[in-house]
Amino acid sequence: MTNPLYRNDRPGHFPDSWYAATADIPPERPTLKGQITADVCIVGAGYTGLMAALELAESGMKVVVLDAHRAGWGASGRNGGQVGSGFNQDQRWIAAKVGKGAAKALWDMSEEAKDLLKSRLEKHAPDARFRPGVAHGAYDAVEARDLRDEVEYLRRTYGYKDAEGLTRDAFQTLVKSPHYQGGLIDRGAGHIHPLRYALGLAKAAELAGATIYERAEVHYIDEGDPAVVATGQGRVTAPFVILAGNGYLPNLNKKVAARTMPLNSFIAATEPLGDRAKDILSEDIAVADSKFVVNYFRLSEDNRLLFGGRENYSIGFPQNIEPSLRKRMEHMFPQLRGVKIDYTWGGTLGITPTRLPVLMRTAPNILSAGGYSGHGVAHSGFAGKLMAEAVRGQAERFDIFSTLPTPAFPGGTLLRAPLLMAAMTWYSLRDRLGF
Repeated sequence: MTNPLYRNDRPGHFPDSWYAATADIPPERPTLKGQITADVCIVGAGYTGLMAALELAESGMKVVVLDAHRAGWGASGRNGGQVGSGFNQDQRWIAAKVGKGAAKALWDMSEEAKDLLKSRLEKHAPDARFRPGVAHGAYDAVEARDLRDEVEYLRRTYGYKDAEGLTRDAFQTLVKSPHYQGGLIDRGAGHIHPLRYALGLAKAAELAGATIYERAEVHYIDEGDPAVVATGQGRVTAPFVILAGNGYLPNLNKKVAARTMPLNSFIAATEPLGDRAKDILSEDIAVADSKFVVNYFRLSEDNRLLFGGRENYSIGFPQNIEPSLRKRMEHMFPQLRGVKIDYTWGGTLGITPTRLPVLMRTAPNILSAGGYSGHGVAHSGFAGKLMAEAVRGQAERFDIFSTLPTPAFPGGTLLRAPLLMAAMTWYSLRDRLGF
């Protein structure tokens, strides 16, 4: 089976993650049965769909959300929890592609995305615990210099003063790995418990009047006016449809599939480290590095190391996730050799060729957002807000965000996976060889 909705998980069951073990998961909601009408039908109950539902329901619209599994079940409830600044591309690169004015508008919206997350989290999911600070590590002097140049560009061009370039010694004081040769610390970024945040958004959307149906996989959308969204047991008729399935929306819409493809990522949670945690990180921050096959990690509230990485070239998960993650983790932190790992889990994100989010209209009354490429904890919810604005007739900001360059994969849906596999294999080899 190639559908990421069912390839690696039991239907309706959250993965055996540290997140699921430390979240208050509500009882399963009913599935959709029969025919109903709504103002807006949303496909996918992750950050994007839930934020759109919350925004629309608060404005008085009748909103129905359909999810094939559970609210927060997908990448929104499994990810590394890092709330990054900007995009998964250097702002100088973006400015060269879209122009300085559009790049500034996009930067401002990316800052608003963080503010939106923090305000919604404080109101609806304070137990998700936003903690400031994300460090980016470099493996050689050239990468370290590039990161310091980026910090200076952000300060000079946008007045962003929360990021600071770090020398090798300063970075290794903060992150106790022998491999980093410098980097930056961004105090305006941060990290959260992602599943608690998703569950809080779902509860808030329902309290605002939205209805969430679980175990309601969408099989077909009739793109009429109004549109008809069909599941196995029911139908929703609505003037507007929002597609918010991201990496778990494989082939429901050809235009989305051409520009977004699923990719797996994996996380391990060690046993509680106690005082040993200070031998890993000297502060409660999150860390990502500059490898193409990225490492990302942080400490949990009970002092476990949550260590993640992206190295899987098929929809199926490995039979045993732990060995690869342990090898990477112990390479980064030799002081953790032999540490007990209590949880391992995987999830599926959506990526684009440029690693930038893709927002688009697939029909006049059907909007889509996804392809956050590992940078979606803040962007995904903000994309939901932008789509809610567009549904209400205020599409200016949605249109600006849509200018991010996100071309279709070469060869369309048939060749996107083989081409990406070849590219990732090559870059993974470069990473291992230190190029």
